[in-house]
Amino acid sequence: MTHDPVALRDLASAVAREGADLARRMRAEGIDVADTKSSAVDVVTAADRAVEALVRRRLLEVRPDDSILGEEGDDHTGTSGVRWVVDPIDGTVNYLYGLPDCAVSVAAEVDEQVVAGVVVTIPTGVEYAAAVGRGATRDGVPISVRATPPLAERLVLTGFGYRAEIRAHQAASVAALLPRVRDVRRMGSCSLDLCHVADGSADAYVEEGPARWDWAAGSLVASEAGAVFARLPGRMSDHLAPVRARLDADPDWPERSVVAAAPAEGWQEFVAALRSAGFVASDG
Repeated sequence: MTHDPVALRDLASAVAREGADLARRMRAEGIDVADTKSSAVDVVTAADRAVEALVRRRLLEVRPDDSILGEEGDDHTGTSGVRWVVDPIDGTVNYLYGLPDCAVSVAAEVDEQVVAGVVVTIPTGVEYAAAVGRGATRDGVPISVRATPPLAERLVLTGFGYRAEIRAHQAASVAALLPRVRDVRRMGSCSLDLCHVADGSADAYVEEGPARWDWAAGSLVASEAGAVFARLPGRMSDHLAPVRARLDADPDWPERSVVAAAPAEGWQEFVAALRSAGFVASDG
């Protein structure tokens, strides 16, 4: 079966759009919290589960030999060499409250490298899409990152996790970064934050701890639009000591726990600022 990035992107687009349509209908009908995950504020709705089930079913109907990694369901192991990475609703709390930044995110990987990705905004249906080597688009129109201003004039997007201890560390890093940049925004969806960097509606993005399904599709959109995307080493602080053993159980923590993106021209200066602010370890 083909590994053509364009074909994989087009399939991701079809299933992500169908998933976003379902999520939109369920939101209109009224939606409540179905469960929680890492903490009492890390919620799952019935729509998260329904959308992921739909996306999985549609992907396997077309490509039954592929693998699937999803946020809400068990992993599906295939034999084709292609793995789909699915976040059925990235920005679930926004979705629950009726806020606009929430999306269905579908990416395809070959040998653990993202080769196709689509992010569809649930309220509006705006679609960001990319195939490796083919550029990135917003509703079919090519997009590119914004020209890089001085660090003090950059608008930076960020996010916060749901464990109280991690939030405290993130907040301290954001507080240290804020005086160095134009401003910081917390929109609530990692995939869309990366797409905002891609289309020039933000200058950079950084967050400690997003999972692969959060960033997979958006990372390719950002990269194909001219950004550098990287997973950088986080910096553990003393107040995280009580949960360190639990965090060390995550194979990516802290070695690649910070997700960041910015236009290539200003990348090194941005990473230096993240290091000074405490986001990134000294060897990052």
